[in-house]
Amino acid sequence: MSTQLDLIRNFAIIAHIDHGKSTLADRMIEYCGGLQSREMQEQVLDSMDIERERGITIKAQTVRLNYQAKDGKTYQLNLIDTPGHVDFSYEVSRSLASCEGSVLVVDATQGVEAQTLANVYLAIDNNHEIIPVLNKVDLPSADPERVKQQIEDVIGLDTSDAIETSGKTGVGVPDLLEAIVQRLPAPKGNENAPLKALLIDSWYDPYLGVIILVRIHDGVLKRKTQIRMMSNNSTYLVDKVGIFTPKMQDIEALYPGEVGFITASIKSVSDCHIGDTITDNKRPCETALKGFKPSVPVVFCSIFPVDSSEYDNLKDALAKLKLNDASIDYQNENSAALGLGFRCGFLGLLHMEIIEERLDREFDLDIITTAPSVAYKINLTSGEQITLHNPADMPDVSQIKSIEEPWVKATILVPDTYLGAVLKLCNERRGEQIELTYAGSRAMLVYKLPLNEIVFDFYDRLKSITSGYASFDYELTDYEESDLVKVQILINEEPVDALAFLCHRSDAESRGRQICERLKDLIPRHLFKIPIQAAIGGRIVARETISALRKDVTAKCYGGDVTRKRKLLDKQKKGKKRMRQFGKVEVPQSAFIEALRIGDN
Repeated sequence: MSTQLDLIRNFAIIAHIDHGKSTLADRMIEYCGGLQSREMQEQVLDSMDIERERGITIKAQTVRLNYQAKDGKTYQLNLIDTPGHVDFSYEVSRSLASCEGSVLVVDATQGVEAQTLANVYLAIDNNHEIIPVLNKVDLPSADPERVKQQIEDVIGLDTSDAIETSGKTGVGVPDLLEAIVQRLPAPKGNENAPLKALLIDSWYDPYLGVIILVRIHDGVLKRKTQIRMMSNNSTYLVDKVGIFTPKMQDIEALYPGEVGFITASIKSVSDCHIGDTITDNKRPCETALKGFKPSVPVVFCSIFPVDSSEYDNLKDALAKLKLNDASIDYQNENSAALGLGFRCGFLGLLHMEIIEERLDREFDLDIITTAPSVAYKINLTSGEQITLHNPADMPDVSQIKSIEEPWVKATILVPDTYLGAVLKLCNERRGEQIELTYAGSRAMLVYKLPLNEIVFDFYDRLKSITSGYASFDYELTDYEESDLVKVQILINEEPVDALAFLCHRSDAESRGRQICERLKDLIPRHLFKIPIQAAIGGRIVARETISALRKDVTAKCYGGDVTRKRKLLDKQKKGKKRMRQFGKVEVPQSAFIEALRIGDN
């Protein structure tokens, strides 16, 4: 049975990381009776172990609630809880494209943060009606009036009817649900038109195959419907139609404006493209929906299995993760040092870390990752332009006319007591200040920074110098020409591709020296001396030497002439020299992992 469109509300909860949106979602589920009290747990929508341990939302989760409003009608609320970290903004943009309104949650103790701004602008771009909510008003340090003023100054939203809530105690939740029903628009759609559904998300289930999350725009999606994916014309028969309450619950059909899931015995992971339009094979719609702007990976690293026999398992695992997280990009790669693997693109460092952890936990894989790098554009003397993802593939210097690196526009919100330290950090990282404004006692800095400088440990440094009070968000702007060099690491005069990296000429020597010093402690001693060098082109800029293991050949000489000892030592030295010419240095894989550790650079 279809629900009247004016009784449906689709909305997303957006906020900065740690402002309590998942906890607020818990209270809404509890209030609407979505789960029995014995089934309730904290952050019920954060289903992954990693999400619970780190206290962050990684995947946007959806739930359908039935709310009995004050006007006596029962409304269907489709809630989507979105991530708050900058690296998962693609998840946020997908959620917003399938809703008509947003609930903006701001922590009444912290105020507006950088990611709050980014998510609000995404919602405004999607023409959303926005309800401002001040959360954590029960805390003694909460200052709702100051935060309301901040929202008006920084974002420009009217906060005269902002709702004050507490996700912990449940204060204000009935008012919020009432505001959602009254203020947010109902979806539009035509039940009699040909089926047109947006594929919001998909993931792999070992029992059901691929599960697809859809938002119906027109038509009706029932069991036994022959559906067609418009991007590749593949067809499937729908086995199961259901909704999340937040448990999976089977229903007969999905109608316009509704959000739910379907399964159709899809075995091939590659057939599901996020943002695709699903239609009826017998009576297709004429035009596809707009879909989502494809995500652009900004951080690249190579992933190799520790044991080369695990290569196929790694390939399957990445395919399943890509189904669940369309923002991962990967292609095959072969390294002399590390064997067969994949070059992967991510939206940021946290995104990369989470994927590595998921490969370990969900698929039980031991992997090695190389140092993260960004994509550079190289202009060759022949007039051709190539994109370089891996420093090891860099063409010869004589063929390069210029190198361009990506720059970002970074927004940093920080209490003004820490402003000096933040300005110093940005200037050290080759930043250019665009603007500096104040909202109360907090400074809002807008800086132009090279992405290469942010990729390593910028976020960690920012958090440590501001005692965790700074918030940071960035967006890619453009590519600019820069004086970049490739630093090659040589072990026993042999270049090691996995350790090569590109950086600005001014940082090259110090970065090369750091890696050489670290490798000296990590590579075990051999029977001959091992030089570890950092080179820019043909010029060595740093060197460390691992001394040889040697037998005490003079132990048998008690007293006597010193020339006897000298003769024995010279003989040993010649043997070591010859050994070094033919000897092969075994670099243990643990040394690669340690040398490429992020954040220690």
